Amino acid sequence: MITIGISDMKVVKGSEQLVTYALGSCVGICLYDPLRKVGGLGHIMLPKFPVGNPKENKYRFADTCITEMLREMERLGACRAQLTAKIAGGAKMFEVSGDSAFGNIGQRNVMAVRAMLAYAKIPIKAQDTGLNYGRTLYFTTDDGVMTIKSFANGVKVY
Repeated sequence: MITIGISDMKVVKGSEQLVTYALGSCVGICLYDPLRKVGGLGHIMLPKFPVGNPKENKYRFADTCITEMLREMERLGACRAQLTAKIAGGAKMFEVSGDSAFGNIGQRNVMAVRAMLAYAKIPIKAQDTGLNYGRTLYFTTDDGVMTIKSFANGVKVY
C-alpha cells in the first residue's frame, strides 16, 4: 500500500493500492487508464496555484496537481483519451458565519477539480463529495476501484 499525504501525488503502473487519509475540505483525485493499468492519486488542498509564487508545492492545488498527474501518467504509458476520474472529499468541515471564501473551501475545491477535469476532457465516473464529514480514500490500480471509508457513512465502493 502506498500512502499519499496531504498536498501529495503518486502515479503507478500495475497492481497497487493507493491510500490517502484526512480528506475533509481537501479533494482526492483518482485518474485511471484501464487498458494500460496506470493510475494516480492526488490529495489537493486548494483550487488554484498562486501566480507569482513558483516555490509553492504544485500538488497542493487542483489545477497544477492534475496537470502534473497527467504528465506523469503519460510518461508511464497512459493514453489521455482512455483516462477516467473518480473524486472524493470537498466537505464543509467548519461552519463559518457569512459567505467568506474560506467558509466553503471544500465546495470550491470540488468545483476546481471538476473544471480542470472537464478542460482535460476526462470524464468523472464516480464521486463522493460535499456534506460535513471526513473520508479516507483507497484506490486500486488493477481495477480502478475507489473505496471510501468514513465514520459517518461506513464503507462505499465506486
